[in-house]
Amino acid sequence: VADAVERGLPPLFAQVSADLLRVPGSPAAAWVDFELRSAEYYGLLAEVSGAGPDRDAAEGFLPSGIADRVRGLRLDDARLRVSLRGYQSFGARFALVQKRVILGDEMGLGKTVQAIAALAHLAARGETHFLVVCPASVLINWTREVRARSTLRALPVHGPERREAFAEWRDSGGVALTTFDALHALPDAGASGVRPGMLVVDEAHYVKNPETRRARAVSGWSGRTDRVLFLTGTPMENRVEEFRSLVRQLRPELAPSVGAGHGAAGSRAFRRAVAPAYLRRNQEDVLAELPAVVQVDEWEEFSEGDLLAYREAVAEGHFMRMRRAAYARPETSAKLDRLRELVADAAGNGLKVVVFSYFREVLETVRGALGDGVSGLLSGSVAAARRQEMVDAFTAADGHAVLLSQIQAGGVGLNMQAASVVILCEPQIKPTTEHQAVARVHRMGQIRTVRVHRLLATDSIDQRMLDIVARKERLFDAYARRSDVAETTPDAVDVSEGELARRIVEEEQRRLGAAARP
Repeated sequence: VADAVERGLPPLFAQVSADLLRVPGSPAAAWVDFELRSAEYYGLLAEVSGAGPDRDAAEGFLPSGIADRVRGLRLDDARLRVSLRGYQSFGARFALVQKRVILGDEMGLGKTVQAIAALAHLAARGETHFLVVCPASVLINWTREVRARSTLRALPVHGPERREAFAEWRDSGGVALTTFDALHALPDAGASGVRPGMLVVDEAHYVKNPETRRARAVSGWSGRTDRVLFLTGTPMENRVEEFRSLVRQLRPELAPSVGAGHGAAGSRAFRRAVAPAYLRRNQEDVLAELPAVVQVDEWEEFSEGDLLAYREAVAEGHFMRMRRAAYARPETSAKLDRLRELVADAAGNGLKVVVFSYFREVLETVRGALGDGVSGLLSGSVAAARRQEMVDAFTAADGHAVLLSQIQAGGVGLNMQAASVVILCEPQIKPTTEHQAVARVHRMGQIRTVRVHRLLATDSIDQRMLDIVARKERLFDAYARRSDVAETTPDAVDVSEGELARRIVEEEQRRLGAAARP
């Protein structure tokens, strides 16, 4: 019995028992589960069928010696709540075996879940403290992902109570999640009394300049642990000097051996040269394991300016102003900051982006924030022929480009499959509106996985809209929109727009009114 407990068998038997006793789901429920966990389904299908990607490609073309050592580690998934695809399991094991590395997988391949898998493995082996440092724009997403994908305790160390949260983490353990700007305000790494089992740094290019305050703070903590994982979606073979700066912080002995000639020799040559500290896989490397569409909800916290604009709109009972309040003050907009990061990441990978919003003024704000990188703005006032010309120019552009479109104008009748990244600036009242917009990109002729990023604000109209629509529509819509009726009459599966608006305005006025009272 003791041996079984040590091997983690009781939870596995409990899960099997629960699965056997579960009532079979309906076809509609099965579709919903597939949409929510498509990556797991595709990964299992690839594993069962043996139709996965080329092993060398999935392992980043690492030299055989390193690849063999990584394969030799058995990943302990007792603390995970998700099944990993083959290349993701390899990435987590690479971080564990090589200890101080950069995981540079292309955007959309699941760097976050690979990092969580590495943390979960260490936790299953007895480690208690972990530290994740990331931009403020993805702190909420990291917190949600840790809680959803593992049994690890996620503890945000951010905001006015960050010192109290840090003390709780120091005493009780778990995964501390903080931002680059908050890290330097926390107790010094050397005096903290904590040696994390692993330090994870997301968007590692933030610390490429070792002279900055944030880089020094990260360096202090990286010196306190044997295991450090830097995450970046930017192909490092295009930025050799930046890579040298990052790897110098992880493996100083490797930096002198990396020169500009390695980048010029091509991605595979570069990856082999820096193999001890760098793993990158592209979509085409692992496409056989990828679902056709990867959807990510990008949750952001309102900035002070956002919140002020939102409260004003709620007080006026103005539903549409509430929906676009997150962009009312561009200089402090949290959503706009995240949008810029997503576009920059796509640009680094040479990918085309379509940005959808219901509101033209939101798109004008986005155009002002992105500057010269925007190909055009499709709106209802643009003639149909001109719309097609703009899409054609976007398609013909060499490499990265950005097209802005009102979701009503670009969501129907235009083919935008040259793009592979879709950004939705706000949730739509009718779920089918989003489905049709994404279908402009994810359609016949699309050769890349489509990544859909929906920008959402916590404790706001966005949350209320999603809650109400999910309660009334998710199950039926996921099933019905595949039927002939839904394809020809999408309004048949959508809730009443007026009813939804009234309910949300009333709920938000009550919530914020109650919050304002002493």
